[in-house]
Amino acid sequence: MRKNILLTGVLGLLALSTLQAQDFRLSPLPQVYETQEDSIDIPTHYSLLTSLEANSSTLTLLRQLLPDETQGAKFQIRIGIRGDKSIKKFNRDIPQQAEGYYLKIDKKGIVLAGNDERGTYYGVQTLAQLLALPKLPMVEITDYPDIPYRGVVEGFYGQPWSHEARLSQLDFYGRNKMNVYIYGPKDDPYHSTPNWRKPYPEKEAKQLQELVERAKQNNVIFYWAIHPGQDIQWNDKDRDLLLKKFESMYDLGVRGFAVFFDDISGEGTKADKQAELLNYIDDHFIQAKDDVSPLIMCPTEYNKSWTNLKGGYLTTLGEKLNPDIQVMWTGDRVVATIDKQTMEFINPLIQRKAYIWWNFPVSDYVQDRILMGPVYGNGTDIKDDMTAFVSNPMEHAEASKIALYGVADYTWNLEDYDSQQSWEHAIRVLMPRHADYLRTFAIHSSDLGKNNHKLRREESQNIQPALAALCKAYKEEGKIDAEAFAQVEKECEAICQAADKLIVSDENPALIAEITPWLIYFKQLGLYGQSVLNALEVKKDDRQSLEDALEKARLQRTWMEQTGKHLNEKASQPGVKCGDRYLLPAFDELLKVASSN
Repeated sequence: MRKNILLTGVLGLLALSTLQAQDFRLSPLPQVYETQEDSIDIPTHYSLLTSLEANSSTLTLLRQLLPDETQGAKFQIRIGIRGDKSIKKFNRDIPQQAEGYYLKIDKKGIVLAGNDERGTYYGVQTLAQLLALPKLPMVEITDYPDIPYRGVVEGFYGQPWSHEARLSQLDFYGRNKMNVYIYGPKDDPYHSTPNWRKPYPEKEAKQLQELVERAKQNNVIFYWAIHPGQDIQWNDKDRDLLLKKFESMYDLGVRGFAVFFDDISGEGTKADKQAELLNYIDDHFIQAKDDVSPLIMCPTEYNKSWTNLKGGYLTTLGEKLNPDIQVMWTGDRVVATIDKQTMEFINPLIQRKAYIWWNFPVSDYVQDRILMGPVYGNGTDIKDDMTAFVSNPMEHAEASKIALYGVADYTWNLEDYDSQQSWEHAIRVLMPRHADYLRTFAIHSSDLGKNNHKLRREESQNIQPALAALCKAYKEEGKIDAEAFAQVEKECEAICQAADKLIVSDENPALIAEITPWLIYFKQLGLYGQSVLNALEVKKDDRQSLEDALEKARLQRTWMEQTGKHLNEKASQPGVKCGDRYLLPAFDELLKVASSN
């Protein structure tokens, strides 16, 4: 239960320094915190009492935040793991959940005590957010995650993320308390058929080593996934080659492994053969190491719509797989939200809690879209029904962070998750100086359009009522609803301004590079809306002026459409689209009615 809520915004470390205290709120939202009215100055000097190893990522982060460690200073920071001498008297306060921590700030100093190493690290990440305030609130926090494994699976089709994007992602996961990254890009040739048997070339191997090290620094488990099912032979030779590949990845520092059997056909789909292979890997590789995380598998029947209960695929996995092997699941469909019914269907079949692979904000099936909307629709009563919840993102790594921010928030504290607040503050994290412009773009760039997976998202919520009122009055009465007109006009101006401001912004170059094609189209959409509104204001008896205004609107519509077709041309679904769930249909309808009068 929440106590004495002091903080009001959800912002990451990158943006906090630019914000006022009243715009601040911890993220992910802690399970329990108590605050006092008083606060203290951020310490200029402090003495450190700790049993942690000097080279631990936790201490490294703490010293980056507070570099002025001074022996004998009165203000003390006590930091450690349950049982450590430095925080022994606070053992009762530490939550007994994995990755839990206790954080106390008062006039005497700071206590930061974790139930385990990662919990202590997360406590420092919380402290990092508090240190961005002008003064430190006197606070007592007891915190832990609802879901054991939280993070990202890079499992989309299309252009894999760049090395630099992955490094940025891992830092983002650390700040937002996500503990899993699964490397499984479909278009990595050494991950899948036909080259999964081959070792990585030197350059790629070195980059993977760098990723593993960065993951370790951020207390993220780096999972490397192999996708052998399309051409695997169920014999000792291929089994040994797979183990050899895993050993080579282990030598690169990888300590998490997964085997994907998704999106394949033929011999590789046999459940009994998959189970036999996975059990062998688990027995002779995973369990033989003392520092490797549980094995993960993605089944061939990975969603309800593809499940053949009579065929017994899932029940075979449930009965034969070693109980510690994690089984992934996408829900009722390939792309679907996850709720109680989802879990009640899958868990009895696989005889374990499912490992959720959530296909959002992935856009490999709607590549003409950029999905910038909030994370919502998943159950808040299912924390005890799953072992993990990982998001499959877009090929646009930086743009995906809006949704991933929400996933981090949701998986840490399901009951108190607020999708709208999380989305609003994710935007501030990505572009604190230009957040209003990014919000204008994002609110009109969230729906997927009609698609085979049948997932739709809300869009343009801020202007929907005005659009509806304007269309209704003009269509049914031939009149202009002045209030609705003014609102739509203002939004069109905001769209044009947002596109102009963002496209030249230097605040987040990686993000701007990703969304520029859509920003170009977005500007044209705003101009089209303005031209339609201008036509509505022309007096009907001034036929020439009216026809000129209508023709201008039609030409703007054509120009917008042609512009969109020639952007994002390398995609499987080339071109760009946004704002077409409500904005564009309303403009088109108004133009049609005006042209027929």
